[in-house]
Amino acid sequence: MPVEPLSQKDIEDRLRELPGWSLSDDHDRISRSFRLANHFAATAMVVHVAQIQEELGHHSDLTLGYNTISLSVNTHDAGGALTALDFQLAHRVEEIASGHGAG
Repeated sequence: MPVEPLSQKDIEDRLRELPGWSLSDDHDRISRSFRLANHFAATAMVVHVAQIQEELGHHSDLTLGYNTISLSVNTHDAGGALTALDFQLAHRVEEIASGHGAG
């Protein structure tokens, strides 16, 4: 099923529901970084995010640091534009972040 790019207004409206997430300067991806207690906690959250991505069939660029993780997402199947899938993934990550102690 094809995914449709969101309008700029839709992107801005959806982004308001995701404090901490930001829109890239060229408006083609959303991103967020999380700080965790230590490397083990960050690694555990990466694994959980990977599980969510597999469930959705939608994957972000995911970076693991010592006690941080960063996500950057857009939809390759929509020519690299932002779609509802990107925001669905962001919301799912937000739902699990506090359980990992992420801030």
